[in-house]
Amino acid sequence: MQQLSVSRLFDGEQWFENVSVSINNGVIHAVAPASGNVQPGLLVPGFIDVQVNGGGGALFNTAPNRQSLRTMMQAHARFGTTAMLPTVITDSISVMQQAAEAIASAIADKEPGIIGVHFEGPHLSVPKKGVHPKQHIRELSAAELAIYGRDDLGIKLVTVAPENITPAQIRQLIALNVIVCLGHSNADAATVQAALDAGATGFTHLYNAMSALTSREPGMVGVALSDPDSWCGVIFDGHHMHPVAAKVALAAKPRGKLMIVTDAMSPVGTDDTEFDFFTGKVIREGSKLTNEAGSLAGSVLDMAAAVQYAVQVLAVSPAEALRMASLYPAQFLSCHHSGRIVAGAQADLVLLNDNWQVQQSWISGKPVFSTK
Repeated sequence: MQQLSVSRLFDGEQWFENVSVSINNGVIHAVAPASGNVQPGLLVPGFIDVQVNGGGGALFNTAPNRQSLRTMMQAHARFGTTAMLPTVITDSISVMQQAAEAIASAIADKEPGIIGVHFEGPHLSVPKKGVHPKQHIRELSAAELAIYGRDDLGIKLVTVAPENITPAQIRQLIALNVIVCLGHSNADAATVQAALDAGATGFTHLYNAMSALTSREPGMVGVALSDPDSWCGVIFDGHHMHPVAAKVALAAKPRGKLMIVTDAMSPVGTDDTEFDFFTGKVIREGSKLTNEAGSLAGSVLDMAAAVQYAVQVLAVSPAEALRMASLYPAQFLSCHHSGRIVAGAQADLVLLNDNWQVQQSWISGKPVFSTK
């Protein structure tokens, strides 16, 4: 039996002081008052990131293999991520197949932190493609369905533009145990609503690369904000959404329906200032990534920094910011044993200092990062 004794703990709902967490075989056995010495800091549920393109110098599209997954996970574990969906953006069918093989291998071997895969595209809208390569945007075919239908990929998430995929196709994906998100879309509100009615449950990086809310045509943004049942991924880096727009989303959506994502690219955890991206380059300036045309190209955000931004810039309560990074993504993904520090939950844990900086991370009770 493993024991962690800390001065403060947030279990996903409540705050505690001077508590011990006992762990048995990677699962939390009990949470009880501590006796004896406690280490300083705040122990919280591990962060779950449903949109991670890269990290540690690795970009999953560029090198869709096990080593990239390991490198990405190591980079993000430094910032409190204990579970992720490595994300493949719009690409050729062969890259998608290679990525699927890498994910399947990682799932089979229980690679720490890799819980599934997010295919962001290729069934997107050209007018709202962002930096996704136009030459690979295409309709859903049997080749992609063969990948989405695999049962060895863990949690499967696919982002689609509802004007390029029918409600019947959305139902087909859901029958294959795929979670369907909507994004990179110029659809009108009626088309978006039809996709939700067919079973889509989320929106990918709210506000970004989606039809805007106007007075007479609510667009994807309007439907996303007004729908009480769907989840929205939010990128809290100060670049992807203005603080006022972020506060509108926080006010509009019911509690539990906004989840922090990073949309992180390869430079996270490195000093890299540029990297190759398909036929061009992405340049880093401070905390901002843009392609050569000046369009935002993912982020260098990490989950701990996003939580800090939510608290310090957006005045989100610490408890709610932490839930947006752990409990709510767990609920969105139906990971019933994650997002809380309670008996029976997986021991995915993060120790933070008073500045929201990660001191230690554990996946299934095993240390994966420590500043010591």
